[in-house]
Amino acid sequence: MEVFALCAVVLLLICAMGMALEAYKRSMELREKELELLAVRAAEKAAQYAAGAERLEQRVRVLERIATDRAAQLAETIGQIGDGAAEQNPALVGQIEALREARAN
Repeated sequence: MEVFALCAVVLLLICAMGMALEAYKRSMELREKELELLAVRAAEKAAQYAAGAERLEQRVRVLERIATDRAAQLAETIGQIGDGAAEQNPALVGQIEALREARAN
């Protein structure tokens, strides 16, 4: 009788461990799917950030081009004014040189 009871207990333990193992497998599969979804979302966000960064870089390039073009035009205008003013008023030569240095910096 004791042998049958022991066999029944061992059999019940084996069944319980099998059910626990199956539940663990299912929870791991669920966790794996969650991680896959998180990876997809992270990739989508990274793509959005990259697109935004590209747009910002394009804007900065345009602004740099505008600033550079305007600086070149300003330098040319100062040069023209400076040449004409130096001929007419030699006292302005120092101020013109100061402007040219400030522009260079």
